[in-house]
Amino acid sequence: MNQKILHTPEGLRDIYSDECERKQILEQRLHQVPASYGYRDIETPSIEFFDVFGSDIGTIPSRDLFKFFDREGNTLVLRPDFTPSIARAASRYFQNVNHPIRLCYIGKSFVNYSGLQGRLKENTQMGAELIGASGADADAEVIAMATETMLAAGLGEFQISVGHVAFFESLAEEAGFDEDTVLRLRNLIHNRNTFGVEKLLSSLEEERKSASQPLDERIRRLLIALPTLTGGEELLEKAFSMSEGLKAQEAVVRLKKVLELLKLYGLERYTSFDLGMLSVYMYYTGIIFRGYTYGTGEAVVKGGRYDALLKHFGKDLPSIGFVVVIGQLLNALQRQKIEILPAHERYLILYREEAAKEAVSRAAAWRRQGKYTELMLLASEKDIEKSDEEYRREGGYAGVIRL
Repeated sequence: MNQKILHTPEGLRDIYSDECERKQILEQRLHQVPASYGYRDIETPSIEFFDVFGSDIGTIPSRDLFKFFDREGNTLVLRPDFTPSIARAASRYFQNVNHPIRLCYIGKSFVNYSGLQGRLKENTQMGAELIGASGADADAEVIAMATETMLAAGLGEFQISVGHVAFFESLAEEAGFDEDTVLRLRNLIHNRNTFGVEKLLSSLEEERKSASQPLDERIRRLLIALPTLTGGEELLEKAFSMSEGLKAQEAVVRLKKVLELLKLYGLERYTSFDLGMLSVYMYYTGIIFRGYTYGTGEAVVKGGRYDALLKHFGKDLPSIGFVVVIGQLLNALQRQKIEILPAHERYLILYREEAAKEAVSRAAAWRRQGKYTELMLLASEKDIEKSDEEYRREGGYAGVIRL
């Protein structure tokens, strides 16, 4: 037999038994949070047209997509990111709806990473999107939901870090940087490369001096500080006084409003601010946030505002949403030794052939009572001699009886 067929492709894995049960229980718990806020379920296909995730959308780079063709020659992709899919579906099915649309989902995303570094190519995500609401109250609602999903998972120590992409954009506009420079700076700040930012600005400064267009020292200091410009409420006061551009100050004011609203939810202690937060997703236009906890280096929650995205699909509406990466969250829970208790206790009935009628009858009665019950025929001496405790330990049963 070809042993290769027993293995999964690189970056993919099987999930089974206890791990699969924990994952399903976690998904159910998390889903209850947006449902309690009035969000309704939506399912979009795992396969979409390539143009849904084209470069003008600002999502995953083309090289990281799983691409193939249908019979008509159309380029298709496995969905790498839920937000454009939800934006497409909302633009089609809610064309005449004039009130905010609240949608939530659970499904798989697929990204064809080249250098894996421990990352999986297939991930289960649970998320929610609030479409058609532009105010700070909408931002706070979505951040509150993201916070409550962390609490619902059983986490006690975590942080939702909130930023605003307009703060960086305002500084770049004030400095008069060209598109290529903005992109290079964005990548350096996104990767927290303070040295790289300083080096790039120094080289630009030399060019500007020769052209008698020196870079404003205040903007230079702010850009170098951005990767480390993090903190609590006091950071917002500092950032407002340091910035002079209207767009940057408006971004800080928006963050202040969101914080005041989160205080009404009683969730402000889980909130911090990061003005250097940027994303590889270029469609974000305002508030952006990530949730971090111990046990994983990656964010377990990601989200933000994308007010221009639906315009690509014919319905111009402001929107904000978030996603929970289930695998990352499970890893964090395991490393923090936070147990996800099974939703139902499981029982095992061991029986000899002559007791089959009683065993089947007993199992049916227990199942009607809500007890998950397995039947096992004792077909060999080895089965008979095995102790009840061994069966209980190996199968994780709450109880084992023999008939």
